Amino acid sequence: MTSLSSQTPAGQRGPSDHVIRDQIILAAQQHFSHYGYGKTTVSDLARNIGYSKAYIYKFFDSKQAIGEAICARSLAGILAEVEAAAADGKSATEKLRRMVEKLTSLSAEFFFADRKLYDIAVHSAIAKWPPSQEYIARIKDILAGIIVEGREANEFECKTPLDETCRAIVRALQPFVSPLMLQYNLDDVPRCTNETLSLILRSLAP
Repeated sequence: MTSLSSQTPAGQRGPSDHVIRDQIILAAQQHFSHYGYGKTTVSDLARNIGYSKAYIYKFFDSKQAIGEAICARSLAGILAEVEAAAADGKSATEKLRRMVEKLTSLSAEFFFADRKLYDIAVHSAIAKWPPSQEYIARIKDILAGIIVEGREANEFECKTPLDETCRAIVRALQPFVSPLMLQYNLDDVPRCTNETLSLILRSLAP
């Protein structure tokens, strides 16, 4: 199973100098954080970070490729914390609760921490960039592992197909984790997350 951090995103090319590539990503992240992703061109970015446009194109074939790298890095950080939180649970029920609470709280923190940078996640979700699709797939993988563990321990029902269960839970959480929907539900995150989680757990009961 691969992770966001272990893959080389499409659009990255040229010299395998990871130090310079990382420098470009970090500089771009700071620039996008200040000016916004949508209003920035590769030429703007090149002037700001002191590299020529042609040099940046040796590492990334487009602005989107840079955005994808930033998005992948941010989402990988969220996933790492979500996995760690779930792993600390003593039962499948507790793991699911910890996973959902961490996932929704980090999503809200990401929104509040840097609105312009959050816009990259919005672009990613709208255009279905690979990092956002891989992020959703990884959430489903983590969830599937917890559901299987719960079924084996007789904590959760076993009649519903596993993929159907995981899809339904992910959809139920979309208002609190999707970049496209979260901004309209921020005031409801703590209360509605708990209510939704309680409903999910009741539906999973054997």
